[in-house]
Amino acid sequence: MHGVFDIVGPVMIGPSSSHTAGAVRLGLMARKILGEPAVRADINLHGSFAQTYRGHGTDKALIAGILGFAPDDERIREALQLAEENGLSYRFQKVNLEQAHPNTAVIHLTGASGRTARVRGSSVGGGNIRITNIDGYEVELTGTYPALITIHHDRPGIITKVTQILARYEYNIAFMRVSRHSRGEMAMMILELDEPLDEDVVAECCEVYEVEHAFAIPAI
Repeated sequence: MHGVFDIVGPVMIGPSSSHTAGAVRLGLMARKILGEPAVRADINLHGSFAQTYRGHGTDKALIAGILGFAPDDERIREALQLAEENGLSYRFQKVNLEQAHPNTAVIHLTGASGRTARVRGSSVGGGNIRITNIDGYEVELTGTYPALITIHHDRPGIITKVTQILARYEYNIAFMRVSRHSRGEMAMMILELDEPLDEDVVAECCEVYEVEHAFAIPAI
């Protein structure tokens, strides 16, 4: 069964839902994962994104998302100029990625504090996106649901402790995925939820022993 969004498509600025609305959401997701305004964006474009990014406005759309704009924001058309005004430098590069969706971008952001985030994602049609890698961790994140992301040591009981906190505050988990580099090393957990997280709950998750970092991502 298809919803209204699937049939009509997203409210957006630009000629293509994949190259504009989806690209804005990719940039916005990368910005949310970074957790602060970016001062530098290095963006690798694959496939159709690489071939048509100027003509379809994908460059403006990605930068608009990184600036925090929504897909229907009128400022998308001036995003490149606004990036300069807001102290955001950027660089686009064409790349060939193996077994990648044709509308794929790898976005490497640096924030004012020096924090970095490397996000790989694809615009899969109708303004929908799929994030497949965050800082080297294989993930699957669509932005459809609010999410809690943790970086933690791969130890028994960590996942249980975090999910018990969510259960105590009556948050329902819609989807969960855990990725790790190797056994016993660092791992990333993504919990997509039915409702946005309260900041106090996120802070409590951060206090769990051997959780290095936890942060919330809103639905976008």
